[in-house]
Amino acid sequence: MTLTARQKKNTMKDYQRHTNDSGSAEVQIALFTRKIEELVKHLKSNPKDNHSRKGLLGMIAQRKKLLKHLKSSDEEKYLKVTKKLDLKA
Repeated sequence: MTLTARQKKNTMKDYQRHTNDSGSAEVQIALFTRKIEELVKHLKSNPKDNHSRKGLLGMIAQRKKLLKHLKSSDEEKYLKVTKKLDLKA
């Protein structure tokens, strides 16, 4: 259910602004998206797992806040990230 170090590293590599970037909005949005995808798979096979469902909703809310921040600060990067991650803009 959680991302391995290799999965995180590969995801971060695609969205980093520079080599040591691990906290920019783009990287965080990408990591949240990967985690959300994993949790959705888990919840499809375990529909009664309400604890994980609550965590999923929290992650979606946090990603939404980050997307809102990115859109207000740099709309070009926002559009690029949403297109690359296949999210609604």
